Amino acid sequence: MDRITAAQVFTRICELGSLSAASRAMGMSRPMISRYLAEMEDWAGTRLLHRSSRKLSLTPAGEQLLSQTQALLQLADGISQVELQQTVAGTLRISCAHFTAQRILNPLLQQFLKQHPALKVEVQISNQNVNLVAERIDLAIRITNELDPNIIARRLGDCRSVLCASPHYLAEYGEPKAPAQLIQHNCLHYSNFSDGIWSFIAPNGELVDTPIQGNLSVNESSILLDAILNHSGIAVLPELDAAPYLNSGALTALLQDYQPQPLGIFGIYRSRIHQPLALRLLLDALRDFLQTSA
Repeated sequence: MDRITAAQVFTRICELGSLSAASRAMGMSRPMISRYLAEMEDWAGTRLLHRSSRKLSLTPAGEQLLSQTQALLQLADGISQVELQQTVAGTLRISCAHFTAQRILNPLLQQFLKQHPALKVEVQISNQNVNLVAERIDLAIRITNELDPNIIARRLGDCRSVLCASPHYLAEYGEPKAPAQLIQHNCLHYSNFSDGIWSFIAPNGELVDTPIQGNLSVNESSILLDAILNHSGIAVLPELDAAPYLNSGALTALLQDYQPQPLGIFGIYRSRIHQPLALRLLLDALRDFLQTSA
């Protein structure tokens, strides 16, 4: 196992006073924290901590080793600062949905690769959650408001949406004037986010859940866009998809006093420590892009 990481784990356990606190602080599972501590004790050839039901305390050998690990981490931190000035290289593997690749990742990726010509990026298009370790994925980008609390993630921005339909559809079926009237319309929805309910933020800031029904449910926003451009119904679309058609008049924004509940855009990765430099830089670039776009 990585001795630098083991030293970081041991130091955090000593600082925070428990394995559980170190687990939360470092974004590692409790079993992994225990494994690193066991490895440290194997390397040292002695017990480093006294364990009781109430607290942990250092053994004499643990006290001596703690000063050594602190010195080691200071040295490692100095090395990482030098690393920041080195060339970004290697391969970065990314998983994301088609919309995310097209509207969020691709607009900045070409410039990012020009800035770091020694870097190679592999993008896997998937609407499904992936096992980062098994599939050797460095970064998964997901849009959701139901993030698993056990995964390690960084919020990069928000995905805002707009309720819209074509003028032709509205001329034939009428325009809803309140969320409750949506039940009278053919509401085409994104299957990953809607279970017969659309959520809106009302003018007073309250969340309004509105039942809907429709004859099309898909997990790809571009299909919903095509459907409403062909006058098939009403849909909640990402603003990044809908904006050109709203500007041209091909689509009409509806219920503008009611904002569809935004979704979080998250970068999901395996560990908060020892991240590849390319990953850290890309996460920063994605955050800056989304802030600028907003």
